[in-house]
Amino acid sequence: MKSEENVQEVDQQRRHLLVGGATAAAMFSLPTGGVFAQALAASKPVSTLHHIGVKKVSTFKTKDGVDIYYKDWGTGQPIVFCHGWPLNSDSWESQMIFLASQGYRCIAHDRRGHGRSSQPWSGNDMDHYADDLAQLMDLLDLKNAVLFGFSTGGGEVARYIGRHGTKRVAKAGLISAVPPLMVKRDDNPDGVPIQAFDDIRAGSLADRAQLYMNIASGPFFGFNRPGAKVSQGLIYSWWAQGMQAGHKNTYDSIKAFSETDFREDLKKFTVPTLIVHGDDDQIVPINVAGIASAKLVKNAKLLVYKGAPHGLTDTHKDQLNKDMLDFIKS
Repeated sequence: MKSEENVQEVDQQRRHLLVGGATAAAMFSLPTGGVFAQALAASKPVSTLHHIGVKKVSTFKTKDGVDIYYKDWGTGQPIVFCHGWPLNSDSWESQMIFLASQGYRCIAHDRRGHGRSSQPWSGNDMDHYADDLAQLMDLLDLKNAVLFGFSTGGGEVARYIGRHGTKRVAKAGLISAVPPLMVKRDDNPDGVPIQAFDDIRAGSLADRAQLYMNIASGPFFGFNRPGAKVSQGLIYSWWAQGMQAGHKNTYDSIKAFSETDFREDLKKFTVPTLIVHGDDDQIVPINVAGIASAKLVKNAKLLVYKGAPHGLTDTHKDQLNKDMLDFIKS
């Protein structure tokens, strides 16, 4: 049995929670009656808040000494998420909370140099990204996992399979992803001219904060399109995630996502693969990416979202969540 002293301590912690909730209500003009009051009244002591299926936030150290943050939600078949540039694992939260609620174990890490992971000066390339992912998969001993990669994260998934195979992977998904090769070259004539990526690099050095604000408030979510329903919350969230990443890391990553050739990696896919891309993607054009990848990946299923922008994990999250769940169950 708990001692009287411990019980009093828990009760004191609960009172702090209640007072904090009331303070938050005052600061943000939240109602102090009705549902909000009922939620506070029903709050449990701190010692009983944890339950089966909730895991502590963790980090691991890579072979070259980089600390990688990851989150691990729920139980069941593992689903692993790789995020885009210059974001972090929080960018997958709409999919993770949905799929974890459907009985899956959802795992996502902050890529080296991004989010809450440490910021190494070197190693900001796809080979290191893929090897970090492999180390996480091995650390957690994941089996029969589903890998989803968004944008740059799609390159991470492709390079992981190219370097480490599919022994731990049951299925894969490329969402608004950068493979097979973004930059225009003699052997990739339909690619994006290098000048576009040079401009991003120049903008990053000149005023990274403003560059990120311009991307988030404009082409990323399609907020620059006529009639678009603009969410300031999404803009601020994108900007905050970007600014949390290391300057050198995100600068180097521009080359990683734009100039890495994933064509041979895609040919090594041996598992069912879902490819989702918006036909109004202004960041990673569908013809250069989604459609081209679908031609290289065996067993690929291509879904084209009409009118969808690059950031469809948020703008089209309900449709995407359903399609991802259907794919996992298929």
